[in-house]
Amino acid sequence: MVSKRLSREAGHRRKFLAIIDETEECERAVAYASRRAESTGGVLILLFVIDTADFQQFLGVEQIMREEAQSVATAALEQHASKVRERVGIEPEIAIREGSRVEEIHRLIEEDQDIAILVLASGNAKEGPGPLVSSIAGKAAAFPIPVTVVPQNLTDEDIDSLA
Repeated sequence: MVSKRLSREAGHRRKFLAIIDETEECERAVAYASRRAESTGGVLILLFVIDTADFQQFLGVEQIMREEAQSVATAALEQHASKVRERVGIEPEIAIREGSRVEEIHRLIEEDQDIAILVLASGNAKEGPGPLVSSIAGKAAAFPIPVTVVPQNLTDEDIDSLA
């Protein structure tokens, strides 16, 4: 079921959601989403999802692992947010979630009705477009918004001309 998006209504701004992770292609998704947000007067959201499945395997050190994952997430988000501020001059919204990546992305989209586009980037590996694109591709029909997939090999100039 498609939920109503508010991004076109008065007082609302279209939001572009980019997922932060440890993949190389993540930076291309952020570059494209930030340029689109800047060129359309929209908002950029950077989301990092901490996979909690790993924590449950190590009961005695769960809290330490959670704190370390939170630190990694915060550092990664700040690094990308800093680049966005420097390159396009906008202040992104930051979000950290814990759980299944696809479920948490979907949950954030449902909670924030201003999110209008999910921006991902595909990798260049022989194995496929990357773990995030692969996991979402099979479920794209279930997402209530368009999913834009940016090729990893696009340069900043290419992105500027497209966004």
